[in-house]
Amino acid sequence: MLRIKKLFRYGCMAALIGAVVLLGTDSYVKIKAGSFITSEADVVQSEKKADAILVLGAQVKPDGNPSLMLKERLNTGIQLYKEGAADRIIMSGDHRRDDYDEVNAMKSYAIDQGVPSECIFMDHAGFSTYDSMYRAKEIFQAKSLVVVTQEYHLYRALYDAMAFGLDVQGVPCDTAVYKGDTYRKSREVLARLKDVGFTLVKPEPALLGETISLTDSGDVTNDKNGADS
Repeated sequence: MLRIKKLFRYGCMAALIGAVVLLGTDSYVKIKAGSFITSEADVVQSEKKADAILVLGAQVKPDGNPSLMLKERLNTGIQLYKEGAADRIIMSGDHRRDDYDEVNAMKSYAIDQGVPSECIFMDHAGFSTYDSMYRAKEIFQAKSLVVVTQEYHLYRALYDAMAFGLDVQGVPCDTAVYKGDTYRKSREVLARLKDVGFTLVKPEPALLGETISLTDSGDVTNDKNGADS
């Protein structure tokens, strides 16, 4: 009986320590990145223009069209481009399989909205937020970015970007209520803890590749056959 009580006590202590670490890390990321979240108007009015607008990928429907969440990100990124926040857009998302392609869907949507194809770069291997930021720095050689995603996600994205020395601003794109939002925000607490660990160690992403200059045409990243950029 005494042994069971000790195990229970140790279990409670471990759970308490874990909760403190988890919530403390969550608060740290939000405080660290929060001051870099700004409005679309402030970014546009800034005299300093970013190297690119980075739009982070999200779910694409089976018919190949962007989900509501992804459309929100794209609409904000496109508007920032049209208002002169940067003259390049990086669409970073998941294209590890031929039958699931976020980045071509993102680029096609932007072209339909009037953005020239040559101004849109596709990062086919943005499999995670961490990968997207790592590749923005190492593959696309970006030094400054305007990052676009939903606010709950923006804290982690900006934190990751800053860990790689990128000069970043984040613009949230929340104008809708998304299905599964509560679960998604709860999961994000764990994701922030994971990315703090990743940014300390800085492991290479699953795919890297040759560098791509943002001064070139974005069409050099065009690829309908797989993620080779």
